[in-house]
Amino acid sequence: MKTPVPGSTCETGGETMVMKETRVISRTVARRLAIVAQGLAGPRPRADTAGIMDVVGRLGCLQLDPINIVARSPLLVLWSRLGSYDPGLLDFLLWQECRLFEYWAHAASIVLTQDYPIHQMRMQSYGKGSDSWSQQVSAWMQQNETLRISILSALQQRGPLRSRDFEDPVQVAWRSSGWTDGRTVGRMLDFLWAQGHILVAKRVGAHKWWDLAERCLPPIWISKEPLAEHEVVCAAAQKALRALGVATAQEVTEHFTRHRYPGLSEVLTHLEATERILRVRVQEQSKELAGTWFVHAEWLPVLERLEQHVWEPRTTLLSPFDNLICDRKRTARLFDFTYQSEIYMPKDKRRFGYYVMPILSGDQLIGRIDPTFDRGHKRLIINAVHTEPATSITGETGQAIAVAIAELAVFLGATTISYSHQLPEGWKRILT
Repeated sequence: MKTPVPGSTCETGGETMVMKETRVISRTVARRLAIVAQGLAGPRPRADTAGIMDVVGRLGCLQLDPINIVARSPLLVLWSRLGSYDPGLLDFLLWQECRLFEYWAHAASIVLTQDYPIHQMRMQSYGKGSDSWSQQVSAWMQQNETLRISILSALQQRGPLRSRDFEDPVQVAWRSSGWTDGRTVGRMLDFLWAQGHILVAKRVGAHKWWDLAERCLPPIWISKEPLAEHEVVCAAAQKALRALGVATAQEVTEHFTRHRYPGLSEVLTHLEATERILRVRVQEQSKELAGTWFVHAEWLPVLERLEQHVWEPRTTLLSPFDNLICDRKRTARLFDFTYQSEIYMPKDKRRFGYYVMPILSGDQLIGRIDPTFDRGHKRLIINAVHTEPATSITGETGQAIAVAIAELAVFLGATTISYSHQLPEGWKRILT
């Protein structure tokens, strides 16, 4: 019996495509549908475990990132949608209830346990392909079979362990031109994780403990027969399209299980024929955006309300790794907003700052702030605020941004907010 996955029913057959007139929507409506789909408009979910699961269910994944200059990125992504909540609830869902776990989606991420059958396709194929990377990984793991066995044996006998807790009976050191060079135990752990043999059992600060996968997740997911590739792609494509609101095939490919959609064209054709998705054309002032765009049928009632200008916009701040902007090309195409992380740039090369959070106001990305959280003094420092050149900031918009910054401060536990001199003209009075 195969493990069910929401949205995975995708029987093959000789369906006949019924040609219908393609619906035309404005770029504004497309943008708003994307924002609604991302949970960044409309009523906020409750700031509890059910609300967190609702958000992760919508998005499919929360990207992990080690930088903690404001807060860890998954916490900020949830805050943008829930408002203030207890971050311990996310740990509870991960390490106690095991309804979430860490795996590779469009990057290293927190994902839904119920989506395990989708991610299992990567687990089964990792390091087994004919491409040069797979061959390199496979050959190196074979050369270090003693290390592989020792890691699995240590976990079996001793339970969750950190990377530094393992002995290193290395035969062939891992070599690369990057930061992983010489990280032999770390690379073996990474590869065993990618193959689904081990998972992260818990985190304490920056440290993570590994354990056997069958001890990290409910057995129902580990023991079931894997889904066929077609079913996996069908489920993942629908999940990505629901999260995007409206998207091209290329944008689906870049989202959720990034670049893991074999046979996507045929899957989209089938989903369209069975009326689970439909084509739309996206236009702005009679100019059409290139590509074939799709909307999931579940979004049709929302799409119709948006076309009647019925929606509840919000103003909030976004993590640099927020799902709304993780596809930089799509962000530029829908929002006219060019975003590039400057974290790894030399300081004198940065235009906007180290950890820059875009400002979402309604259906526009109108600017960005460069914040730092001084934990020792419980102070949120706004190093700079930048507005987009074509954006006209009203007093009402400025006040909404000030409220969003104040809400971020409350979430972080900051007791004061400090603004630098790098504020747009007239903003100091509004923000302070």
